[in-house]
Amino acid sequence: MCNTKDEKPCFFTIGYEGKSLDHYLNCLIENNIKVLCDVRKNPISRKHGFSKRQLEKAVSNIGIEYIHLPELGIASEKRRNLKTREDYEHLFKNYQNTTLRDNLHAIEKLYQLFLDKKYVAITCFESDVCMCHRGEITKALTQLTNWKYEIKHI
Repeated sequence: MCNTKDEKPCFFTIGYEGKSLDHYLNCLIENNIKVLCDVRKNPISRKHGFSKRQLEKAVSNIGIEYIHLPELGIASEKRRNLKTREDYEHLFKNYQNTTLRDNLHAIEKLYQLFLDKKYVAITCFESDVCMCHRGEITKALTQLTNWKYEIKHI
């Protein structure tokens, strides 16, 4: 469990599924998040407060920097018709072999940002990190040579 009180860096992931904007923002505040990185390819949402401009404004109002990293997102057409665990496993395997492999610079950027700010969170829709590409991004981070930090899914 990350403890932001002891000043040890901690990397976070957060999904907004099932959360109100207020609850979501409170989670960020409680975990001392300094930077929120939106890893959605297309940062639009039918859920109030979670489209790019709205979310950027909301987090900015509480002193959190917003960064959009669309290169780490998954195209919406690839996410259609996901029904089974196997569908997700296939999607994530493809994501590892294409998007992550082709965008290692974005993983490095995320790592450098984390080293600088200490409390960084990546965000997408799904509440369950196992059903979201955030899990694949964190796996890629842990494979970096110097990675020795805790990851917390909030």
